[in-house]
Amino acid sequence: MRHEGGDGYTLRVTPVALTIAGSDPSGGAGLQADLKTFLRFGVYGEAVVTLITVQNTRVVSRMEVLSPELVRDQIEAVMGDIPPGAAKTGALGNRAVVEAIADLAADFTFPLVVDPVFLSTGGTPLLDEAGRAAMAKRLLPRAFLLTPNLEEAALLVGFPVEDLASMRNAAEVIASLGARNVLIKGGHLKSEAVDILLLHNGKVVEFYAARLTTRNTHGTGCSYAAAITAELAKGTQLEEAVGRAKRFITQAIRQAPGLGGGMGPLNHAV
Repeated sequence: MRHEGGDGYTLRVTPVALTIAGSDPSGGAGLQADLKTFLRFGVYGEAVVTLITVQNTRVVSRMEVLSPELVRDQIEAVMGDIPPGAAKTGALGNRAVVEAIADLAADFTFPLVVDPVFLSTGGTPLLDEAGRAAMAKRLLPRAFLLTPNLEEAALLVGFPVEDLASMRNAAEVIASLGARNVLIKGGHLKSEAVDILLLHNGKVVEFYAARLTTRNTHGTGCSYAAAITAELAKGTQLEEAVGRAKRFITQAIRQAPGLGGGMGPLNHAV
């Protein structure tokens, strides 16, 4: 977007996106992956840290959650100077952090993408049970879009989510909890990688991609949600934003650099 300045120069209005997430020192997931994705989509990225992990592609060996006051102060500092056009949440750690973010989100004037990161790619818990309950009760009603994978959706709705029919049912249940739009990611389906988007007007859109057999899926959910957030920050309509993000994430997996000895990171530069 551009507009004319008073001196006749053309000024660029830079889109801004914010991630509120945990830190992954290996760079494949969390706020590091989000910032890489924002940059790839031409968006200025900001990052509020919620927790610190000790991890690599093989294992998450330690996690320390920041105080809710520190998380809140970071968000308020950003809002008071460079407010974003869209924001996303990632790993939040515990109930206190979830509730602090939910309180602030009540005043957000931009879309909030909530990626309910309950587990790491390798299965390490990144949000405790009380935090999951607080997310369902307090944060979901603030979400413009919720982006669970199959396991996260099942934890939210209380029944198995393992095929297209149960994905559609889960999306409806999650929408009833207050999320305006719901994207259930089917990357773990046994067939094609199909994602189902339930829009607030009841429209259902399916996004298909070929299944890729690879170990390089570290940070896939973070990067997917970040790509959607970046597009929303640029003013893209949600359905198109998800389509663009889906194409990006498929290529990022396909062209992964093959780093690390475990679940390797994506290629965020595709």
